[in-house]
Amino acid sequence: MWFVFALLSAVFAAATSILAKVGIEGVNSNLATAIRTIVVLAAAWGMVFITGAQSGITEIPRKSWIFLILSGLATGASWLCYYRALQLGEASKVAPIDKLSVVITVILAVIFLHEQLTVKSVIGCALIAAGTLVMVL
Repeated sequence: MWFVFALLSAVFAAATSILAKVGIEGVNSNLATAIRTIVVLAAAWGMVFITGAQSGITEIPRKSWIFLILSGLATGASWLCYYRALQLGEASKVAPIDKLSVVITVILAVIFLHEQLTVKSVIGCALIAAGTLVMVL
């Protein structure tokens, strides 16, 4: 089931790039990011209440709060940079560079989470990096 959600994430991320590129025309990239964030915030809290998950908020450990807040800050920085890049560049070039996050995630997962780096992972990361270069240059 995780694969279905991951695939849907990729589809929605692709739609995000195209919709954002059209929507950001003539709009300050920071303002556009703030508008997008309000929509995401409303949708996320809507899902929390629809699924009845709001009662679990008091059970979240301090460590989780810290890392969720840091993750939120990283997400915000990513979105601000992504929207600015979309405003300045072509979506077909910005998106592949953004997807280098896969390579960076694998590296960070090995360093900080002590995940195994397999031959398949190395080959996949090399192909993603090479594909990005081919698409951008």
